[in-house]
Amino acid sequence: MKRTMLEYSKTVLQKVSFDAKLFYKELKKALERLLPEEVAELKVWLESFVDDKPELRPSLMYLNK
Repeated sequence: MKRTMLEYSKTVLQKVSFDAKLFYKELKKALERLLPEEVAELKVWLESFVDDKPELRPSLMYLNK
């Protein structure tokens, strides 16, 4: 089964969520590589993913750029 770049990015972000600095770095890379419609989907996912992770909430600022 083919994995999309969006799914790959979500997996990477989940795996690095233990370290906020690394999470931000991977999020920036994902936002650069994804297509605009994939970025919109990632934003929805990210908002729910960081809801219970206060240390990762600042990452939402990258979505407004």
